[in-house]
Amino acid sequence: MRLLVLGGTGFVGGAVVSEAVRRDWSVTVFNRGLHGDAPAGVRQLRGDRTAPDGLAALSGGAWDVVVDTWDGAPRAVRNAARALAGSVGHYGYVSSCSVYAQPVEPGSAEDAPVVEASADAVDGDYPQLKAGGERAAVEVFGERALLARAGLILGPGEDIGRLPWWLRRIARGGEVLAPGPRDLPVQYIDARDLASWLLDRCAEGAGGAYNVVGRTGHTTMGELLDAAVAVTGADAALRWTDPGPILAAGVVPWNDLPIWIPPGHEFRWMQDLDVERAYASGLVCRPAAETVADTWCWLGEVGQVPPRAGRPARAPLGLDPEREADLLAGVARPA
Repeated sequence: MRLLVLGGTGFVGGAVVSEAVRRDWSVTVFNRGLHGDAPAGVRQLRGDRTAPDGLAALSGGAWDVVVDTWDGAPRAVRNAARALAGSVGHYGYVSSCSVYAQPVEPGSAEDAPVVEASADAVDGDYPQLKAGGERAAVEVFGERALLARAGLILGPGEDIGRLPWWLRRIARGGEVLAPGPRDLPVQYIDARDLASWLLDRCAEGAGGAYNVVGRTGHTTMGELLDAAVAVTGADAALRWTDPGPILAAGVVPWNDLPIWIPPGHEFRWMQDLDVERAYASGLVCRPAAETVADTWCWLGEVGQVPPRAGRPARAPLGLDPEREADLLAGVARPA
């Protein structure tokens, strides 16, 4: 297969490139070159899809599949899709479950309402950008457009730092504020499993939208943090604590305590989506312990979480040590 990846040096794009190389596909990446070179054996094309004539390097090429991870202006997706309409057989767009219009019912499937968005937009919030990107891909490629609505993405290469934050916190040892309940289901996808599923479906010509994330309960907060303790070898004691006092203290789920979305929270649906369509089409998710171990190994190699490709720096994730100590002293009790 001849694969073109628009991007290819970020988190998901990098996982797609690695998986395609492993399959011995012919791989081309197109990007601005801001985040390093492509791996050996991968053809590199330079260009800025937001600039006039920025897609010129794609002219004259021919590929079976294109994978696009863009999360900026939908117009850039539309322009790229139009430029590739006659030279690519299938368009795989990595979208997000964030496209669903609020409020979202837990257990929602792909037929849930999507936010209003334009394929020609040049700005918007994240849900609008991704929904507009979907519209742009479908506008040009129709049934030949595959929309992978990913949820929480973890694994080696993670450029947000949710699982790395937990690994580093636990590696410091001592008492760790562990947000309960311990058996809280966590729904996520390893970027490598997302990449494998995406290439399989594009190769067979699948189209339409899929919630591409593991089943809720594929792991739990307890299993995830226990795996982190085991892989770091740290002298850490997880102090499981009820959600109530944590929330009352002003802790923000997902940001202050990454990955965690407690029961009853307005965004709890993000870890309770219907994913049976993806599983029926062949999605396979590796054990959580493998994702944790491989992320810890990768983190030791790179030293720090890399910046997100093409995105401004984020505010730091996680609780600072002093605030965590105050919470442990004042609110922690068994979950």
